[in-house]
Amino acid sequence: MPCLVTIGGFYGDEGKGKIIAYLATKDDYNVAARGGVGPNAGHTFVQNGKEYKVRMLPSAVVNKNTRLLIGAGVLVEPNILLKEIHEFNSVDRTFIDFQCGIIEPHHLETDKSDNHLKQTIGTTGTGTGPANADRSSRKLKLAKDLPEVSLFLEDVSNSINYSIDNKENVLIEGTQGTFLSLYHGMYPYVTSKDVTASAICSDVGVGPKKIDDVLIVFKSFVTRVGEGPLANEISIDEAREKNWLEFGSVTGRQRRAAPFDFNLAKKSIQINSATQIALTKLDIIFPQCKSIKDYSKLSNDAKKFVENIESETGIPVTIIGTGSETNDTIDRRKYVK
Repeated sequence: MPCLVTIGGFYGDEGKGKIIAYLATKDDYNVAARGGVGPNAGHTFVQNGKEYKVRMLPSAVVNKNTRLLIGAGVLVEPNILLKEIHEFNSVDRTFIDFQCGIIEPHHLETDKSDNHLKQTIGTTGTGTGPANADRSSRKLKLAKDLPEVSLFLEDVSNSINYSIDNKENVLIEGTQGTFLSLYHGMYPYVTSKDVTASAICSDVGVGPKKIDDVLIVFKSFVTRVGEGPLANEISIDEAREKNWLEFGSVTGRQRRAAPFDFNLAKKSIQINSATQIALTKLDIIFPQCKSIKDYSKLSNDAKKFVENIESETGIPVTIIGTGSETNDTIDRRKYVK
C-alpha cells in the first residue's frame, strides 16, 4: 500500500483539507499523520452539508477507521487539541508524539504584542513563531512534560514507520504552503519553519525512501493571507466580482488574490519533488463545472485550463475539486498516472 505526502503548492489556503478528507474517505487510510507548524493552519472540509474546521487533527478525521497522528515537529496548543478530539469523538485513535512542542499562553501574548511579527510580517497570532523560537533555544516545554495530554502520547515516528513497513495505507498531511516556508518562501513574510515535503516527512519521522508519491495541491487561483509579495495581485473589487474573495479559516482575515501562477507552480513542484497535482476550486473559475464528478463532462474551457497546467508543469492533474463538498471531486488517478 502507498505512502502519500500532501503539500500546499502556493501560500497555503489551497484547499488541502477538502482533498485530504476526500482521500481519507475514498482510499480508507489506516494512518494519517500531520506535519507542519501547528494550530496556525486551519483545514476546512464539508461533509453532507456540514462544514468542519481542524487546526490540530489531520483532516482524515472524517474517516472513523483512520488512526490520527501528530508528528514531533508540530507545535500543539493543548486546549485546541482537546477540543477537537472531543468534537470528533476521536479519543481512542488520536496520538501525538512525546516530543511535540507545547504552545503556552505567553507565546500567544508575545505573538500578538510583538510589532514586527504582528504588523510587519502579519502573523496569525497563534503563538507558533515564539514557540518555535523557544524550541530553537532549547527551552520549549514538550508534550511529555504536560499531564493534560499524557493519555495521547506515542512515539509517532515508530508507529508510522511500522505501518509503512507492514504495507498499511499511510497519508502524511502537510500544512501551510511552499512559499510560506522559512527557507524556500518569500522571506521574511513566511512561517516559522520549513513546510516543504521534505520537512513534513521529517516532522513525522519518515525518511525519503519510504514515500511513494507527493501530491501537491494548487488552487485554481492564488491567494495569501498577511503581508508579502503576490505577483499579479488583483483588487478587492475585482476579487469580489470574480468570486475569489475569501477569508482565512484561522484569523478571519481577507485573502489577497491573483490568477494561477505557473512560475510559482513549477518552482513548487521542483522543491517538493511532486508527482501529481490536486487542483481545487475549478468551479470558481468555471461555475458551469460545479459539482461535476466526471472529467468528460467538464466544459472545453475547463479542460483546456487543466490540460495547460499539465503541459506547463509536466505532471498530471489527478484530482480536481469542483465544489465545497468532499465528494464534489473528479478522481482521474487510474486514468492519468
